Amino acid sequence: MRYFIELSYNGSGYHGWQIQPKALTVQEVLEDALSTVLNDKISVAGAGRTDTGVHAIQMFAHFDTNMELNPNDLVYKLNSFLPFNIAIADVFKVKPDAHARFDAVRRSYLYRISLRKNVFTHRNAYYIKQPLDLEKMNAAAKILFEYKDFQCFSKTHTDVKTYYCNIMKARWFTKDNEIQFSITADRFLRNMVRAIVGTMINVGLGKIEVADLHNIIQSKSRSEAGYSVPAHGLYLTDVVYPETIKL
Repeated sequence: MRYFIELSYNGSGYHGWQIQPKALTVQEVLEDALSTVLNDKISVAGAGRTDTGVHAIQMFAHFDTNMELNPNDLVYKLNSFLPFNIAIADVFKVKPDAHARFDAVRRSYLYRISLRKNVFTHRNAYYIKQPLDLEKMNAAAKILFEYKDFQCFSKTHTDVKTYYCNIMKARWFTKDNEIQFSITADRFLRNMVRAIVGTMINVGLGKIEVADLHNIIQSKSRSEAGYSVPAHGLYLTDVVYPETIKL
């Protein structure tokens, strides 16, 4: 039987989602917790691969087991066993071929930029001293809808078959003492959101013009785009699946 887990985590203490040698990851900690609670060797597959330091407000993973599980009981036991920076929200049974990564129809990310020094958010938002032109940054965000190939925002030397992504939403807004960027797409390339944000910060600082974004995207060159902003301001906020995957 296959089950989906809905979870959240603070990525500050982890080297991203995916298991890797000699580095603590969210996937490793979750697998260890499941294996201990269920007294069986359990492997999980996640909805994506968040990088070192990136957070997740909503993440999904799936695992297989021969046991009939009580979801509420498993949620309680996992939360009792897991560290403070990983929380389980739900466990539910899905169809045997449902896949946490490949069945996701869209994903959303949020990037937080703090406009003033804040001792309580310095690990959760990127602090920028200079004023940013939000109007220009939103004008640049609208240009993203005109394109599908975002190779210029992808980490180089990645093993992908296509750089095409369908961006459904992209906007900047203010909240409290922060400027935040929300973006939704059917898929994202490695480092894509952080590169987009860094490029648009350059627009907001007046280092490049809004129209320059056309040339950057058309160049398909990572060196033409802006810098990659720090990971600690980035959050995976939403992963959506078709209802048909559930039993």
